[in-house]
Amino acid sequence: MSDTIQLEVVTPNGATISEAVDIVTAPGYGGDFGVLANHAPFLSTIKIGVLTYKQGSKEANLMVSGGFCEVSNNKITFLVESAEQGSEIDVDRAMRAKERAEKRLAAAQQHEEKINQARAEVALQRAMARIKAARHGEA
Repeated sequence: MSDTIQLEVVTPNGATISEAVDIVTAPGYGGDFGVLANHAPFLSTIKIGVLTYKQGSKEANLMVSGGFCEVSNNKITFLVESAEQGSEIDVDRAMRAKERAEKRLAAAQQHEEKINQARAEVALQRAMARIKAARHGEA
């Protein structure tokens, strides 16, 4: 059996994932990064996006909403605002949220409302990440 790394995903509501995996790919602010077993220790900030992990031939996706990641002692821990399994995301609902966010963003830009624009941009990023996580692996 190949070496694995312990993946922990923790949200304010508690642990979401806790299992040994082969590889983790995550959305860092400096770009996406991958972590295998026995990786050197490091810290990273996490942006809204899709976290992917593989265990043998099984691959799973999580939509994550910002936070931090620590790699140490063959363990990778994510402390994130929220995490949703791609397989549990309602794509139709995410598409409607994306459309609403795009409309709010256009209205905020038209009226030069910085606060509403920032909120709409974050809502759009979350909706797009949900759609990507849910559809990842589709042909």
